[in-house]
Amino acid sequence: MPASPSDLFDFLDTHGIAHTTVEHDATFTVEEGRHLKASMPGGHSKNLFMKDKDGTIVLISAWADSQLRLNQLHKLIGTRRLSFGSADLMLECLGVVPGSVTAFGLINDTAQRVRFVADAALMRFDRVNFHPLVNTATTSIRQADLRRFVEATGHDLTEVDFSTL
Repeated sequence: MPASPSDLFDFLDTHGIAHTTVEHDATFTVEEGRHLKASMPGGHSKNLFMKDKDGTIVLISAWADSQLRLNQLHKLIGTRRLSFGSADLMLECLGVVPGSVTAFGLINDTAQRVRFVADAALMRFDRVNFHPLVNTATTSIRQADLRRFVEATGHDLTEVDFSTL
């Protein structure tokens, strides 16, 4: 059974990661969530669940305003060409459904099947914002605490400058 938002908050608390969460109507795209920028400072994210032909699974957390050239991305991260992972694989690996993809989904990847890639532009913000496993809320943590969270889940964080594409 995947972690719930309350399980996530307990995990953050256990690891001494301060967090604030704002509940809102469901948002499925970056554009639908633009209104949150005014009430929640920091870097807002867009998150992509990708897979290559060799079976490498990649979760990308980018700054909401970054332009990603998906057909070139694999060159920066050392995979084969990437395509979007299926909803079934997303649920299996991250415990979330499309529209709720989030770095916090790494809490559910106990087998460490997912490679995590963070956008350098997002990581320049002091605070970063992600859905807490559901798209009806946004949770804010310090960027340094995102790094701690990723490590606590047993994953590595690969930081990539997508603007070089």
